[in-house]
Amino acid sequence: MKKMKYIILLMCVTLFTTTSCDDFLDITPDGQVKRDPLLSTPEGIEDAMYGVYSQMRQQTLYGQELHFSTLEVLSQTMWCYGNSGITAMSAYRWDHSSVKGVFEGVWTNMYKNISNVNSVLDAPLVADATEFPYTVYRGEALGLRAFMHFDLMRLFAEQYTVNPDAKGIPYATEFSLKTPEFESLAKNYEHILADLHEAETLLADEAEFEGAGNFMLDRQIHFNLHAVQATLARVYLTMGNKEKAAEYALKVIGSGKYTLKEKTEVVNDLAGVLSRKETIFGIYFPGFYTNVSGKLQQVTSYYSLDLRDDFMQLYEKDASGLDFRTMAYFSESGVGDDAKYRLSKFTDIYELNNMVSNRPSDLIQGVNMIRLPEMYYIAAEALLESDYDVALDLYNDVRVHRGLDPLEADKQLTVELINDERYKEMIGEGQTYFNMKRQNLPILSHDGKNTYNPVDGIYVIPVPDVELENRN
Repeated sequence: MKKMKYIILLMCVTLFTTTSCDDFLDITPDGQVKRDPLLSTPEGIEDAMYGVYSQMRQQTLYGQELHFSTLEVLSQTMWCYGNSGITAMSAYRWDHSSVKGVFEGVWTNMYKNISNVNSVLDAPLVADATEFPYTVYRGEALGLRAFMHFDLMRLFAEQYTVNPDAKGIPYATEFSLKTPEFESLAKNYEHILADLHEAETLLADEAEFEGAGNFMLDRQIHFNLHAVQATLARVYLTMGNKEKAAEYALKVIGSGKYTLKEKTEVVNDLAGVLSRKETIFGIYFPGFYTNVSGKLQQVTSYYSLDLRDDFMQLYEKDASGLDFRTMAYFSESGVGDDAKYRLSKFTDIYELNNMVSNRPSDLIQGVNMIRLPEMYYIAAEALLESDYDVALDLYNDVRVHRGLDPLEADKQLTVELINDERYKEMIGEGQTYFNMKRQNLPILSHDGKNTYNPVDGIYVIPVPDVELENRN
């Protein structure tokens, strides 16, 4: 009952924050900001934080483009025959008007939401936080600021290990209409690590306060301590610091807060809801089905997204055992020559079958942003050279929990094998393109006819024209 009250409250707050954002932010024409009095109370700060989370689920951000759509097109996992915009996107034609429009939306809406986070961080109660609940507000906000900047960097800047001296992006630390000046990629990472490490300190004792008010319920849908540590694992691996990447991935695994689901629990575990056992951080989003249904479940010419031609071959490659993901993540639509596989991994079965009232009350509708298996893959890759046996155990743990046998004793675990398992597990979740970029890998087109190489500029998306024009 407490959980249902919280969800109802969150729905109400989300409606308020999304419909009255201009009033709440109260931005004056000259770009200066007047502090809203609501931010002088805990209730007002919580409302502002709910607003930040609700903005993350926009279609331009994690509700679609940065989850199962654009990022999966860039990895060549998804495509759409006859759609000129998708065709241009899958050919990395950054100058195409449709492609430019998508990334302008990502850039502008992400920075708007980062500015919203900064409004919370600038509030005196949060800026000077020394005790609960203000330490939690500040920890969550700092974590979110780093998380959003990190994804912008992964899109619009070079890979750090390829060119550590590269130009980065603006790192916004103030509530303003204008983004700050561009800085180096190295400086970007300094800011991200500083924000995340401070957030980790601030949230270190959050478990003591779970259930102390509605804001401390369902910590899966807040940027909690383990979300911070999981993001640190991502960041350190991207920077090439394997020791720290393993350290933080193992912190999350060893926390005991999350467990790998059994193979029989794989079906429908991510179907429009947050995984009961594996979700470290997710965004509450009861409307996610609408986005997923049109793009993934239905078969609509020039609109819906199809899976790459050979995707099932990876699941069948050297398979030993029964991979339960093939049943959980995909469905067939049509018959005969018209039959097509659909990525049904995220399709809410209760919405699909008009049985919403039968959905178990402990399921939270939304987008899975960080899940436990990723931490196993990060730790396995990071430890592959320094502690092979532990790396192998981590790799095999996920395989067994998905229905596969452990790696054969006569085979050597490699980064390529870890990549294969990571791809099969995280298909559709927007992380494959980033993983390919981190390793500077070539990308085979969805039809297998072309290979795109890093030197072709596939991994650095140009900063939108609107940003550059606003600086002139």
